[in-house]
Amino acid sequence: MKRLIYLFLLVCTSLPVLAQHEEQKYFPDPDPKIRQRIEEWQDIKFGLLMHWGTYSQWGIVESWSICPEDEGWCIPDTVKDYFAYKKQYENLAKTFNPTKFDPERWAKAAKDAGMKYVVFTTKHHDGYCMFDSKYTDYKITGKETPFHTNPRADVTKEIFNAFRNEGLWVGAYFSKPDWHNTDYWWPQFPPLDRNVNYDPVRYPERWNQYVNFTHNQVMELCTNYGKIDLLWFDGGWVQKNEVKGEAPNIPGFIVKKPYNQDVKMDELVTKIRSKQPLAIVVDRAVEGKNQNYLTPENRVPDKLLPYPWESCMILGGGWSFSFKAKMMPTGQLIHMLNDIVAKGGNLLLNIGPGPDGTWYDEAYSRLAEIGTWMKINGDAIYGTRPIAPYNDGKLRFTKGKDGSANVIYLLAENEKLPAEIQVKGFVPEKGAKITMLGKKGSSLKWKAGEKGFTISVPESIINSAPSIYAVTFKVGKVSSL
Repeated sequence: MKRLIYLFLLVCTSLPVLAQHEEQKYFPDPDPKIRQRIEEWQDIKFGLLMHWGTYSQWGIVESWSICPEDEGWCIPDTVKDYFAYKKQYENLAKTFNPTKFDPERWAKAAKDAGMKYVVFTTKHHDGYCMFDSKYTDYKITGKETPFHTNPRADVTKEIFNAFRNEGLWVGAYFSKPDWHNTDYWWPQFPPLDRNVNYDPVRYPERWNQYVNFTHNQVMELCTNYGKIDLLWFDGGWVQKNEVKGEAPNIPGFIVKKPYNQDVKMDELVTKIRSKQPLAIVVDRAVEGKNQNYLTPENRVPDKLLPYPWESCMILGGGWSFSFKAKMMPTGQLIHMLNDIVAKGGNLLLNIGPGPDGTWYDEAYSRLAEIGTWMKINGDAIYGTRPIAPYNDGKLRFTKGKDGSANVIYLLAENEKLPAEIQVKGFVPEKGAKITMLGKKGSSLKWKAGEKGFTISVPESIINSAPSIYAVTFKVGKVSSL
């Protein structure tokens, strides 16, 4: 087992960079109220993702160790008996007891970091529910899980309440595939990969039972857990496929069988909005109106994307908790946030809670450091939109809704600002002022040129910049060239 955990720790830190999602076509939601809500979501820019489940006890990649595929993040070659291993994995529910669970501390740390929304894994692909579903006993409130006697056993409810109380939007991650449910992986057949292990067309009654199960669980979340701002559906291979003989084309996903895994998302979204009228729905990697924004995974696109999008990124280790995880440096995080926002996206930063219900100590310190930067430079992030040329070397650009612009200079370690900064692509309007965020009373000289303008940085600011990671020059109203 120690060797198994070690191997999984390796794959947790080396999952492939997937380019799926941003390669797809975007379809705006037909409801103007939802489109307005997506605009509001684009204003808040920075969120928290949390993968948490029984798997945290082993410090392994979430769910995938029971997926019978020949992929680096699935079953390692140390497993000689798949079914014995799957049983061992499922028995983790009998020892899961996160007694140090403290969602208020998480929520406060997220708020202080400048995060504005949270997405929590209410159920991952392994089917273990982190909420109190009456449609399964495989859940944190189930009698076999020691934590079920804790007054805060329904951790989804506790997390949602804690984050709402801090003013954050609340989002529910929900896996469409459920590898524990016998109507998805039917025991009559062995599972072959991540997909349903029987043909839903040949066995429509069994598949309809699974569809009803999925709808019922989603509606529990929409009915019993207060206001939900985001429904974040994962498992894009579970989708409607009416073309016989062809597997759906999903970049980044393996779909070996041309099964029609139609969970009736149109119908489900209608049900969702009967309870949560303004909920944003993200049916990840499934082209259509139910993918309200696109979600590049663990990567930052190299260019502007002309639709609502969010990069979901790992702070350290893997998506789920891993032992001795190495955290991303603060400067890299701040640079990444600015790069994403300059290209029109949001950053959803993942932290995996541990088996006792705590975060890594270093995760708290990283968020505190980001929060210090955001308190000074938040005006360059929140409520902004892209402005060409978006980025140029160490510069990132955003535009305020009042016509102002922000020139963000990304500082390398131990780097000082140059005496002059050249900006291309736009110019301040006549008489516009340029100031530095975090430097009260600063008024910097600038000079227009053929391709842009030059900012003069006085020595007093060079020697006392308000951040060692990045600084923002606030430019009054600007005009494009």
